[in-house]
Amino acid sequence: MDATVPVTSGPLPSAPATPASSEAAPSSSAPVAPAAGTDVAAPSPAAPDPAAPATAAGGNTPPPPPVQGNEIVVSGHSKPPPQDPMQAVNLKSYEVVQKVDDKFVAPLARGYQKALPSPVRAGLRHFLSNLTEPVVALNFLLQLKPGKAAETVGRFAINSTIGVGGLIDVAKAKPFNLPYRRNGLAWTLGYYGVGPGPYLFLPLVGPTSLRDVIGLTIDRALLPAAVGKPLTNPAYVVASNVIKSLDDRVQTDAELRQMRESDDPYGSYRKAYLAQRQAEIDHLRGRDKKPVPAPVAPAPATVAPPAAEPTPAPVAAAVPSPPPAPTFVSNPVVQPLPEKR
Repeated sequence: MDATVPVTSGPLPSAPATPASSEAAPSSSAPVAPAAGTDVAAPSPAAPDPAAPATAAGGNTPPPPPVQGNEIVVSGHSKPPPQDPMQAVNLKSYEVVQKVDDKFVAPLARGYQKALPSPVRAGLRHFLSNLTEPVVALNFLLQLKPGKAAETVGRFAINSTIGVGGLIDVAKAKPFNLPYRRNGLAWTLGYYGVGPGPYLFLPLVGPTSLRDVIGLTIDRALLPAAVGKPLTNPAYVVASNVIKSLDDRVQTDAELRQMRESDDPYGSYRKAYLAQRQAEIDHLRGRDKKPVPAPVAPAPATVAPPAAEPTPAPVAAAVPSPPPAPTFVSNPVVQPLPEKR
């Protein structure tokens, strides 16, 4: 009679060899040892346990980290977008500008807002905008738009006289109806097909592009070079830039807070700025992208109710109009954002 060996714990072979004995195989609930003196084939390796960590031969290699679910983690550095090849430098500049804005510019802008009432701030804003009208008219001529140039010259003449040197924007109201139009050399370059070039985020300027920096620099040099003093006086230059910067910061405080609360403030700011600048160039070329009106579903057919119980006619819900697109400015301001209309 063959002696049996006690059953031990641990992983079991997936397919144990059958002994050469003619006796019936025992129950599969417990394995038995082969008969003494009987040759037994080597058991096949056990199926790997998913819960057990895998190790290399010799046990010296640490097991790889477990994979949870279907997540795949890939490490590496993504390339900057084509329109922003200097993204790393611009992002650092953006972070520095935000810190400067929090500590210095924003408190100064709030003090400027409290010190001067709204009509006074609006008058200073109109005065500085009125000084840009000659450059705007010149660029309309360069874009072969004499009608717009004539309107700009008329607007400049009205505000400079009746509007007390531009402190009051009389030309935009009736009976003149001449609104202010932004224009400059950067618009002219874009009108004739010059691309924006790389996107830049510069201190004291904010979001801009290579084309806009060149155009803005030349625009600002034209009128002072033609007029001379007092536009070339350092005191006037510094005071006008400070007032413009603080006024822009006051006008765009709400938009700035909303922008900072987004998931990607820098990326969304870049996208909005480039999109708005391209929209302005398309407008000059007459290529405005008009929104396609949403289709209106026909009213379902209804059965007329009895005369004794009249039912009021359904009133279609008013569809809210989309908000106007923001207008970005490239002026010497720490954080220029869409200016309010």
